[in-house]
Amino acid sequence: MNDPVLITGYGWVSPLGNDKSSFDAQLFGGHRAVSAHLVELPGQEVYSVPVCICDVDTSAVKSPSKIPLDRGAALAIKAARSALLDAGLAKQSNQHLSDENSIDLELSSLDATRVGVFWGCGMGGAYSFDQSAAQIYQHGKRPRPTTVITTMPNSAAAELSLLINAQGASMTYSCACASSAIAMGEAMRALRAGWLDLALVGGSEAMLTPGVLASWSALRVLAPLTQEPGRVCRPFSKDRNGFALGEGAAAFVFETAAHAARRGAKSELQLTGFATNCDATHMTQPDANGQARAMQAALKDAGLRAEGIDYINAHATATTAGDTAEVSSVREVFGDLTPISSTKAQFGHMLGAAGALEMVACLRALENNALPPNANLTFEETEFDLNFVERENPLNVTHNRTFKNSIHASKAKVLKHALSNSFAFGGTNAVLIASKV
Repeated sequence: MNDPVLITGYGWVSPLGNDKSSFDAQLFGGHRAVSAHLVELPGQEVYSVPVCICDVDTSAVKSPSKIPLDRGAALAIKAARSALLDAGLAKQSNQHLSDENSIDLELSSLDATRVGVFWGCGMGGAYSFDQSAAQIYQHGKRPRPTTVITTMPNSAAAELSLLINAQGASMTYSCACASSAIAMGEAMRALRAGWLDLALVGGSEAMLTPGVLASWSALRVLAPLTQEPGRVCRPFSKDRNGFALGEGAAAFVFETAAHAARRGAKSELQLTGFATNCDATHMTQPDANGQARAMQAALKDAGLRAEGIDYINAHATATTAGDTAEVSSVREVFGDLTPISSTKAQFGHMLGAAGALEMVACLRALENNALPPNANLTFEETEFDLNFVERENPLNVTHNRTFKNSIHASKAKVLKHALSNSFAFGGTNAVLIASKV
């Protein structure tokens, strides 16, 4: 088994809240942050799509570069600052306690040449690109001189590198829905290999702009708003019909055990397994065989057997083909007893940030010894036989339910290992395993 990597701090910005208490209450309570959002484009009919929006004014976020920020990069900086505070690598400035931009970084003990940034995004700079296109083609105005910098996919990673003076690596991964999961896994590999001591890792996405929303709507994967918005995204349901797009960011501080010990940092949370591969079969149709291979490889990387996993956070986007393929691959690897849920019904599909926010859900599950529910799934509504977590799942209560077709419920136990799936357009698969020791 490879050496584990410690997760010494993490922070996030999400439609379910940005701190542990609010996020936990809404995550485990089955809250759904989906709302209807108007798509208004010149010369086209106005229509609504389901989205999950972060209640954040990103105009107040100051950039390390002093250059105007894309919304996605601003969300990344907010999440990163929270993670650094949580890891003990920063503290709130005594002079500006109410100013979220005023934190005092405590990085003097770090060797900057052994600090890296690994970040994921699917459509980095989407807000800035949409705004620039409108300026040029709709209003006949010149774009900002900084447009290229704010729209480039590695803008968030570059800003974060400036924030923490990371001179060891600054890597951006853009692999659609698997982007941030791959960023996390590759950071773990770099630490295991001894190339770095510490890495700021994660992902961000802010693509709820008219042009991007219209494009996703044209792809016909967004759930139609035929009922109240909170019910439209229904992973694993018989009548599933697409997802809601979300926005957000999550950041993690990864460290080798030796480095964490040197600075006196302790953590029970570890990233213990990672695998990535490609189906190489179709651009948009997932392949269960490729997914199963990725899960099996992640288990091998973590030195675990399938029965050692206590919870699976599914990629499940509530599309017909996607959920079917994932159920098939999960059954092949795990059978039908491991508790599983999809949190996309609650905070939407964040594309490049999906793996990062779903890892937050896994860590909150491990720390609370509780399981995130399938918020829109009831027993009678699914065609699949897996150990789906029911919506009523208060904190500190592990899963206990009765299955149809005489499938026995899993035994209640302390959660130690959680697995997170991220399966992307283009056939890229990424699987992460987090552990509490």
